[in-house]
Amino acid sequence: MSSPVNQVANLKGKLLICHGTSDDNVHFQNAVQLADKLIKACKQFDLMLYPGKKHGIRGQNARIHLFTKITNYFLENL
Repeated sequence: MSSPVNQVANLKGKLLICHGTSDDNVHFQNAVQLADKLIKACKQFDLMLYPGKKHGIRGQNARIHLFTKITNYFLENL
């Protein structure tokens, strides 16, 4: 599968990026690189960071926050 960083020109609509800063599967720097490319391409996006959370984003109400964020994003943007 090709990286979203290499597909920025093909992305459409408003985008939501949610990322745990301690993710050891998709490193935080990858989210920063994607955000940088999106800005350079004038693509609109929202970035939601979850400090200290790993790839699954769970614990301490983080999962509830994440699912609420995604649900609200769908309702507002689809």
